[in-house]
Amino acid sequence: MAGQMAGKVAMVTGAASGIGRATAVAFGREGAKVVVSDVDAKGGEDTVGRIRALNEEALFVRCDVTKAAETEALVKKAAEAYGRLDYAHNNAGIAGAMGATADCAEEDWDRTIEVNLKGVWLCMKHEIRQMLSQRGGVIVNTASTAGLVGSKGAAAYAAASHGIVGLTKTAALEYAEAGIRVNAVCPGITRTPMIEQLLRKNPQIEPQMIARIPLGRMASPEEIAAAVVWLCSDAAAFVTGHALVADGGVIAS
Repeated sequence: MAGQMAGKVAMVTGAASGIGRATAVAFGREGAKVVVSDVDAKGGEDTVGRIRALNEEALFVRCDVTKAAETEALVKKAAEAYGRLDYAHNNAGIAGAMGATADCAEEDWDRTIEVNLKGVWLCMKHEIRQMLSQRGGVIVNTASTAGLVGSKGAAAYAAASHGIVGLTKTAALEYAEAGIRVNAVCPGITRTPMIEQLLRKNPQIEPQMIARIPLGRMASPEEIAAAVVWLCSDAAAFVTGHALVADGGVIAS
């Protein structure tokens, strides 16, 4: 049976693993054609294989979201391959180095802002132009709970995340009349490869992390993907400019 997004076209950056991969597969499960993008070609092609295993169409396009020419080419290739772009999930990002604000290295600050914030803006720039040409579409940007509250030891990451939320709200206001909805998803601690790598180095911190979560566990990538797909769906047709928190209750406590 066709899913709720049959005949639609979705694009996901940072889709070689974690939340991006889960979202790309979720779009495929709902019947969308999916453009998978990442700098990790091997992981991206693996995501494409998972979508094709569902008997849905998918293709991989390598893209460094910090490069304007590559983000423009990514959107162009999506439109050329499938004729349009209905949904875009701008998910590519890095954690950056941890450390107090005064100890944040300028190189780390620049790199984190470049990937996490500038990369989202560059993608949006070209996605919006494509969506204007077809008179509609939906964009979901991955921010973080660190985009809504402070986060000790993560100055650059928190600044970028706050910037994504502000950019999301601004674009939502600018393009609402054109039929383009723009929202953000703000995950809490999610069991992604990035978190798993951290826990392998510091296994003793996992109980401390979970103790902070009222629901008593981390999110799965699939749970965040479900939030993204909902924001793109017709069920969220009246939702724009919203930062949807999926954190197990952390910032409510």
